Amino acid sequence: MDTDTAGTMLGQSDAFLETLEKVSRLAPLRQPVLVIGERGSGKELIAARLHYLSTRWQGPLIKFNCAALNEDLIDSELFGHVAGAYTGAARTRPGRFEAADGGSLFLDELASMSPRLQEKLLRVVEYGQFERLGSNETLSVDVRLIGAANVDLPERARRGQFRPDLLDRLSFDVVTVPPLRQRRDDVLLLAQSFAENMARELGREVFAGFAPAARHELLAYDWPGNVRELRNVVERAVYRLDDSEQAVEVIEFDPFASPYRPGTAAAPVPTEPASAEAVTGAAPDVSPQILPTQGYRGAVAAFERRLLEQALEAARYNQRRAATSLKLSYDQLRAQLRKHGLSGARNHKPT
Repeated sequence: MDTDTAGTMLGQSDAFLETLEKVSRLAPLRQPVLVIGERGSGKELIAARLHYLSTRWQGPLIKFNCAALNEDLIDSELFGHVAGAYTGAARTRPGRFEAADGGSLFLDELASMSPRLQEKLLRVVEYGQFERLGSNETLSVDVRLIGAANVDLPERARRGQFRPDLLDRLSFDVVTVPPLRQRRDDVLLLAQSFAENMARELGREVFAGFAPAARHELLAYDWPGNVRELRNVVERAVYRLDDSEQAVEVIEFDPFASPYRPGTAAAPVPTEPASAEAVTGAAPDVSPQILPTQGYRGAVAAFERRLLEQALEAARYNQRRAATSLKLSYDQLRAQLRKHGLSGARNHKPT
């Protein structure tokens, strides 16, 4: 799940709409909620919706990632500390629970908390009371807790890795965020929104859309990184367009892909020039007529241009497949297209 520039959650699939309905019913309550989902699936956005649809919407929404710091620093960040509580604690500092008083506190990566902090958290959830690190003074707060995890918390509890009593208290109800692969109907809708936003960021007046092959690739991919990955993939494709009026034809899922990537086997260096048949898998008709006025360099340029055109046509203008057929990287193919004044688009007219 993700938002457009106005902060509206986007989606039309049944899984998405069912999740939103559940969140809307939970939002007005004051009980704690667990949000479970894979990385990049939108857990933080669910937390924001739970907060802003509640009666606490005018209060603060404080967010904290429990995996970001060690145990003592998490204790200090969540519950605050008094001066002298530890080396470097020169003055008293309130924690996230105090900052969230009257509102909501979103704790991500909840499963990474130590048993001691889980016990302290349980007391806050049960009674709304805690002590700052280094202090015996009991403080009270009114905070709605929204916890999030991307692991199986009941299984962690069975293994003794998470307090069962804390799990029972947190799981008044559980929102399980569907992964993007279960929301195929939302992929192109989200992709279009991300692409249009990126085009605006680049100062372009229009976004020309996705070519059929690109749409097919977007829908066929499993999106292990979910909506966050989709956003990166789409924005990368848009910014790489040479022409703002050109549709996205190539989708690059792995930004690390490179023939120079460490651990990638280097392509063998041919001892003699490769034939057109060896490069493309077939013998294209690429025999330029060498005219006296054309010369050697002109003939080679004509040969390269024709080879590029035929590879694009054979790949149905999917530049990634064309690059593979020519034994080139994607960036190498793009450089050759620019060198010969080819856009790589289906409607390109040779000059």
